Amino acid sequence: MDFGALQQPALNQPGNNRGDGAAAGDFDMLGWYMEIPVVSRIYLTGALLTTAACAVDIISPFNLYYSANLIFQEGQIWRLVTTFLFFGMFSFDFLFHMYFLVRYCRLLEEGDYRGRTAHFVMFILFGVSIMTVLVGPFVSVHFLGSSLTFMMVYVWGRRNEDVRMSFMGLFPFNAPYLPWVMLGFSVVLGNPAVIDII
Repeated sequence: MDFGALQQPALNQPGNNRGDGAAAGDFDMLGWYMEIPVVSRIYLTGALLTTAACAVDIISPFNLYYSANLIFQEGQIWRLVTTFLFFGMFSFDFLFHMYFLVRYCRLLEEGDYRGRTAHFVMFILFGVSIMTVLVGPFVSVHFLGSSLTFMMVYVWGRRNEDVRMSFMGLFPFNAPYLPWVMLGFSVVLGNPAVIDII
């Protein structure tokens, strides 16, 4: 699946010469992780830790899902956050969502919101507020992380209308159509369309 070219930093740039005799093709996972902007990195880390905690039965997804009754009547306010952190158990679908979370959250944070971290946080909080207060109580969607990621992809696509992309190298399209391509691919993977439409 090719939704844009990933750029690898040149080895001769400062900070990329590890000096440990590693081959040029080695991938430095910690270096890649630390290059992710702070908000995107925190979101990725939260999603990975939440999924890992569910995978080893430290916490149950039943304690994480969105429920307006449990949040507003029972006072379980952590669900306002955890509903955006759980993307399902480790699977191809999970990797698909993590790729889009990192790629487009990062592109927005490094592009349109460069040097304006507080604005980016407010952008995310606005989306979270709309999904949890105005939409969430009226639809039966328990986890809203995919919807938040879809929102970021939509905004990035609208702000980069002239960027050419392709789906698996076969189907070329412009960036504003990326959310619709993702929606189709998500439905093919067996996910309900309502999650992405939110």
